Amino acid sequence: MLSKFQVKFVKSLHQKKARNSTHQFIVEGEKNINELLNSELTVNFIFALPEWLHNNRAKIKKPIEIIEVNEKELLQISTQVTPNKALAVVEMPKYTLSHFDTDTVIGIENIQDPGNLGTIIRIADWYGIKNIICSEETVDVYNPKVVNSTMGSFCRVKVHYTDLKSYIRLSQKLVYGMVLDGFSIYATLFDANSMILVGNESQGLSDAIMSSVTHPITIPRIGQAESLNVSVATAIACDNFLGRRL
Repeated sequence: MLSKFQVKFVKSLHQKKARNSTHQFIVEGEKNINELLNSELTVNFIFALPEWLHNNRAKIKKPIEIIEVNEKELLQISTQVTPNKALAVVEMPKYTLSHFDTDTVIGIENIQDPGNLGTIIRIADWYGIKNIICSEETVDVYNPKVVNSTMGSFCRVKVHYTDLKSYIRLSQKLVYGMVLDGFSIYATLFDANSMILVGNESQGLSDAIMSSVTHPITIPRIGQAESLNVSVATAIACDNFLGRRL
């Protein structure tokens, strides 16, 4: 049975302030939690329906506190209108910038839509890019909407928040900034030690960040659309990066 304290605690994790103070976040849904159980992340609690427990208990190899709940109780703590069988409380992983000193990273400046960030994490996972650096103004990666939209990729892609301009200055990476008036992405050869940098949904990359961009690139427009969704543009950039390395 779910206690009042547990309800209050899990519901508090819907908010960024509580997530940051407790260093915990929630993961919802059968697929995401199955991915979670196969990852190195630390799971503190799983609140689950009897059906999920019957089908998945054998997969739980770590010491995790399991709380069986009914559908009404799961709805109480879920962020979703129709909860999907289980909810987990997970410790935030601890990363330092040394974890991100790899060949290729995606840089994100001030993206605000949770679905866009979640999709970019999923795209990075698809293309084997393990690390993402975000500006401090970017939407919280542990926002439940971000986690849900990654479809489990949050387990494999590291995301770190920092002063993006300072990181670029110190990293010595080539910076390929996605803009509307850069060099054609199809005529660009990409260096492995680089950053693919994308900006805010409506304003793009700021002037402060643009001063650090070594290679402004664009996806040539043939039709009349004003712009591309930032996650779509990121997917096209990653695809070309993979195929057009130096």
